[in-house]
Amino acid sequence: MTLASVERRAHPWRDPLAVAAGLRHRDGALALLSDGGPLGRWSFVAADPDLVRIEPVGERLDILRDPAFASGVVGLLAYDAGARPATGLREPLWPDLMLARYPAMLAFDHETRTAFAIGRGVDDASARAAAERAGAWLGEAVEPAAPPPPATRFQPEAPESAYTDAVADVVARIAAGELFQANIARAWTGELRPDADPFDVMLRLADRASAYGAFWRLGDRALVSNSPELFLTFDPETRRIETRPIKGTRPRDPDPARDAALAAELQASAKDRAENLMIVDLMRNDLARAAAPGSVRVERLFEVEPLATVHHLVSTVAAEARADVAAADLLEATFPPGSITGAPKHQAMKVIAGHEPPRGPWCGSLFHIEEGGLTASVLIRTASFELEEGVWRYRTLAGAGIVADSDPAAELAETDAKIRALREALIGP
Repeated sequence: MTLASVERRAHPWRDPLAVAAGLRHRDGALALLSDGGPLGRWSFVAADPDLVRIEPVGERLDILRDPAFASGVVGLLAYDAGARPATGLREPLWPDLMLARYPAMLAFDHETRTAFAIGRGVDDASARAAAERAGAWLGEAVEPAAPPPPATRFQPEAPESAYTDAVADVVARIAAGELFQANIARAWTGELRPDADPFDVMLRLADRASAYGAFWRLGDRALVSNSPELFLTFDPETRRIETRPIKGTRPRDPDPARDAALAAELQASAKDRAENLMIVDLMRNDLARAAAPGSVRVERLFEVEPLATVHHLVSTVAAEARADVAAADLLEATFPPGSITGAPKHQAMKVIAGHEPPRGPWCGSLFHIEEGGLTASVLIRTASFELEEGVWRYRTLAGAGIVADSDPAAELAETDAKIRALREALIGP
């Protein structure tokens, strides 16, 4: 059933996190929360999806070609769904695809400080009713306050030596000519206190908001993401595609002079630039599968982007999509993201599988489809949760891109810097 009728109503501004807090226990509670910066103009909050699909996807995303999923849709593609052609069938940790359609949704424009209630329906009357439901959610806002640490432990799945050994093995494989780069990750697990739930983690990340923050709960699964990384945007009117791969990291420092020196060191690092450029070239190749000939271009290269706990090196690659390309085609052409696999991508995924169990949602993508347009994040800085016997259990990961001159101890330290914000959100400083 296609929801072809749309109603859109402007409302006074409310804090999107406060509105999301009021809906946190509703079915399908969703918050796509940006930091309001240059890359995060819009936030979205919703609940009560009318159509949910949770399933394996195989090699294609034909379900996204169904007109019923053309708008008001949020989806999660697990990393392992895209890696399977390289890794073979392994016992999954998470469904390949989670997909939900929201007839009622709130959109928050951080630039104009305006909230919009969006309603969709099979006719004008049902669209108006959905917009009224969304507008009423603004009145249910709860002023957010950071709760105490919700987790009781933050347990590594493997010893640090297992990670440094894996890095050393990848460096040796690179020296042997097997590949150029692979992103190798570490994982941590634990459980939340009986009186806590995953939204508490979102609240504790509020002062470290990123461009692609997210909370999503469907049934007994939930996701909290504080990702700064854009995987894809697609505008069906202009046909513009954009990706912003991140490669290169330094920790932040409370001393301004030391912090500036770390940023300058990152900007000047030949190793980090080479690591970034490999993934830029990979993403150029991936975008070319869906782009008009000759339209792929690098618009920005090696920009230092400061976040709450780290500096990142970021580049921007853009293209114009071919006339026959839609969101599903673009995801099929590029998933999983090159920044969290390596180069060549297929071989990097095989090497990753030799050192890691399935990743689940981490380094997959959370995406939002509106009127055929697409915004998809890379699910780094992300924890997944499953409710088991009344207790929320979590798993989270952090990785680093390994290249020929990688030092295992330095790469281990980089994963510690990357996981810091989530670790402190879960168990405190």
